Amino acid sequence: MKRLSFFLCITVLSAPSGQAEANDKPTLCQGNYHSEADAVAQLKRLAATHSNLAEWKARAAAVRQQFLTGARLSPLPKRTPLNPIIKNKRRYDGYTVESAAFEARPGFFVYGNLYRPLGREGKRPGVLCPHGHYRGPEGGRQRPDQQHRCATLARMGAVVFSYDMIGFGDSQHLGWNHNHPQALTLQTWSSIRALDFLETLPEVDARHIGVTGCSGGGTQTFLLTMVDERVAVSVPVVMVSAHFFGGCNCESGLPIHKTPKLETNNAEFAALAAPRPLKLISVGGDWTKNTPEVEYPFIRSIYKYYGAEAKAENTHFPEEEHGYQASKRQAMYPFMAKHLGLDTAGVLDKKTGKFDESQNTIEKAAAMRTFNTLADMPKHALKPGATVSLR
Repeated sequence: MKRLSFFLCITVLSAPSGQAEANDKPTLCQGNYHSEADAVAQLKRLAATHSNLAEWKARAAAVRQQFLTGARLSPLPKRTPLNPIIKNKRRYDGYTVESAAFEARPGFFVYGNLYRPLGREGKRPGVLCPHGHYRGPEGGRQRPDQQHRCATLARMGAVVFSYDMIGFGDSQHLGWNHNHPQALTLQTWSSIRALDFLETLPEVDARHIGVTGCSGGGTQTFLLTMVDERVAVSVPVVMVSAHFFGGCNCESGLPIHKTPKLETNNAEFAALAAPRPLKLISVGGDWTKNTPEVEYPFIRSIYKYYGAEAKAENTHFPEEEHGYQASKRQAMYPFMAKHLGLDTAGVLDKKTGKFDESQNTIEKAAAMRTFNTLADMPKHALKPGATVSLR
């Protein structure tokens, strides 16, 4: 499903007195904020800000700080107790699925499903799977393509957590709206806390945690990788673009890309994964159509500073459209397997070179829920739409 792309540029006064100077007005960059030619020119400007590793590290720190400040996450909120709830275990071929939730902030819950491998001993890699903006009766983390990638990774030995954006899945079912004014802030913080959640599971090897998502989930993938070094492997799918900044407020509705002091874009955000393994998956049918010639070479130039060019990859499907279809999953699996040390035996068909998804069970939305009604939730849970305190 291909999302609507558009151009939007909103100027916001940042000074409390309302007397801000012109150079104090941060700009929101959304949708097709740039033309493709302007994006290429911007990347050249960004590349000119550094010529060695030390200069890049200084630039990377400034970019990261601008994002955190603009996203209203500086300083980072206190890590309050997660109070995880894990229940309703279902047993399938080679893996289990449980409904799970935790509190990213007191009373604000993140809902999802926890996939765990069967028959494995010792510490296991972890993988986070955020989802994109697809709506419908089986949208969000309930989409079959999301369930397929979670189940397949679990069958290869990973502990996988698939979780809702605000106003999707269980969050929507319980009354939250995706147009929440804190969407970008809460989703980024929820991803950070999802890493914390995986680390609380005794079987998860905290040194080997990957993240992969498509579309809006691709944005969450590279944003989390940028701000949290615990991400060891990153696979953003059909979302890293120098001219497209995300069409939703949860991706670009705060001043994270452009201020009087610094300009940046999502290609540079993705480059902050360096030198950790990064795979870009792109297609000809959306805003990632230029990735092999524009964004990927820019990102590889950053990896070159570390002598780690081999850790940055791009698989491009010029005839395909937006989404995390089977072809994209087949491109992701071997990368995750290689860099997280997953066991492909019994999943990878050596004759065809394909990863077998036929043993996965696709669940219905009702089976995946953590809470059916607000009355089922802890009494201190915030009411849908409430402002979440971050301090």
